[in-house]
Amino acid sequence: MPKPTYPVLFFKPITAIGGPTDVIPVPKIAQIDNETDYECELVIVIGKKALNVSEADALDYVLGYAVGNDVSQRAWQIKKGGGQWSVGKMFDGWAPFGPAIVSSKIITNPQHLRISTKINGQTVQSENTSDQIFGVAKTIAFLSQGTTLLPGDVIFTGTPSGVGMGRKPQYWLRNGDVVEIELENVGTIVNKVVYEKDVKAKL
Repeated sequence: MPKPTYPVLFFKPITAIGGPTDVIPVPKIAQIDNETDYECELVIVIGKKALNVSEADALDYVLGYAVGNDVSQRAWQIKKGGGQWSVGKMFDGWAPFGPAIVSSKIITNPQHLRISTKINGQTVQSENTSDQIFGVAKTIAFLSQGTTLLPGDVIFTGTPSGVGMGRKPQYWLRNGDVVEIELENVGTIVNKVVYEKDVKAKL
């Protein structure tokens, strides 16, 4: 695909946040077409109010970094209703991240970190944040134009190649799959995919 002129933006609600070892619950609405996908991503955590900041100053507003999984249901994101990006990405627990927030004083250059995904122990994504189309500073600068970013805001920054949608044959997350996502100098999150009927049974 051609590179976008501006970052593609969508919002996930706070209820989408999950912990580094929480299950990824797949509700019935996301099971219909069974196109649930994974996306390893560098995660930015904002440390202070940012409004109309320049790219040169943007990293000064970062509290720290984590690694996350922008879990996505491709049928809803792309095919249904003219492209329901938020619906395809907003389900409860569909933004697990962690395993900690590593200070920006420790990670001074977020644009040279290895990032990878394993499904059931098999590597499916393995790249470097140096390949990002829009780096951390540019992303923060863009998002803060006319919109105030607040302390604690969490920004997922995009995924490298290797997602299930782009594989041949395509691979969609299945009930019981274990997803491990690792970012250099940050650590690994490990989340199990659990279909809704099993979540209710567990409760």
